[in-house]
Amino acid sequence: MAALGLARLTVRLVAYDPRWPALYLRERARLQQHLGPLPLEHVGSTSVPGLDAKPILDLMAGVESDAARTQMIEPLRRAGYTHGDSDVIAGRLYFRRDDEAGLRTHQLSVCAFGGRFWTEHLAFRDALRADAALAIRYLQLKRELAQRFPSDRIAYSEAKSGFVTAVLRARGLR
Repeated sequence: MAALGLARLTVRLVAYDPRWPALYLRERARLQQHLGPLPLEHVGSTSVPGLDAKPILDLMAGVESDAARTQMIEPLRRAGYTHGDSDVIAGRLYFRRDDEAGLRTHQLSVCAFGGRFWTEHLAFRDALRADAALAIRYLQLKRELAQRFPSDRIAYSEAKSGFVTAVLRARGLR
């Protein structure tokens, strides 16, 4: 089975793949060839060792301003990313990269370095990495929601938001 790739809008969790960190580092190096030495982070469930995840690498790039965010569209297009239709989160531009078969392999959020989106995503990732019991509770929720919403990625993500908010509140971020 391929390490990455999921059909649009579907939800399917796979067991943690130890190749994911190396795939992130490879993609990070490739992106920095197009974008320069921009801060890039591996976020999402593929960034948490041992956690089941949708087989899509989530990356986050930090820029200094809103103007800098929009300046990323063309370099990212040249790097094989499509500016997505999911720019519904304030302060973030969403990009996706699909493989030759049309399966989503990468998602990239471009946001303000050190801003709310940046800070909260890193805090949530780091909380899961640091607390095995928390990661297990999150995994149980993800499995339940994946069964409930196998063809509705938006509903799946929205249903996780209460858990994420509670974790961030516990860390003083909301």
